Amino acid sequence: MTKLSVNINKVAVLRNSRGGDVPSVVEAAVACERFGAQGITVHPRPDERHIRYSDVRDLKRVVTTEFNIEGNPREPRFVELVLDVRPTQVTLVPDAVGALTSNAGWDTVAHSGFLGDIVRKFRAAGIRVSVFVDPVVDMVRGAAAVGADRVELYTEAYAATGLVEPYVVAANEARLLGLGVNAGHDLNSSNLRRFAEAIPFLDEVSIGHALISEALYLGLENTIKLYLSCL
Repeated sequence: MTKLSVNINKVAVLRNSRGGDVPSVVEAAVACERFGAQGITVHPRPDERHIRYSDVRDLKRVVTTEFNIEGNPREPRFVELVLDVRPTQVTLVPDAVGALTSNAGWDTVAHSGFLGDIVRKFRAAGIRVSVFVDPVVDMVRGAAAVGADRVELYTEAYAATGLVEPYVVAANEARLLGLGVNAGHDLNSSNLRRFAEAIPFLDEVSIGHALISEALYLGLENTIKLYLSCL
């Protein structure tokens, strides 16, 4: 069964807009798990404009499902945080400085030396490593070559065009190479089911913006149940 990991960054955006601790990212994470989510994802950025580094440490104390930390390992502070917290999984994302949101996967061939070093460092700490890639066979092969455990397929193009075939090809290549397959970015309750059905061995989807947005209308519990039904 494909696991649903809820990205709670947008809860932090709402909290930060007013100051204080309302809504609480810790309470949101606990509620997501109580309502059936099988994982919690956070993506701290250097400017801490949503999830703060202190949030990550607070969440480590309460998350009982899989804890996934996303971010750019070129930021030394991010690497230190991950090694300190030791989540279930770290997802390596090549965020550009100042990027509004993630907008591309790694070139795992061009950056193989760097990625190989960081993958070994995280795996030595007992952390599962996923590499964020576009649905390109060569990038999947590059992720396998640097020792990653999984790839996370960047699904913005699927959400924009509805074309799932490149993702099926990339996922099949990953499976052939012994990699697990995650997916994320712009997945929502309208397009998730088709994607999951096309890749029945999908390990995990990480969904934040759409899920938290829909929860404003449906409630968090109902929204999580809706997404789980798509999987």
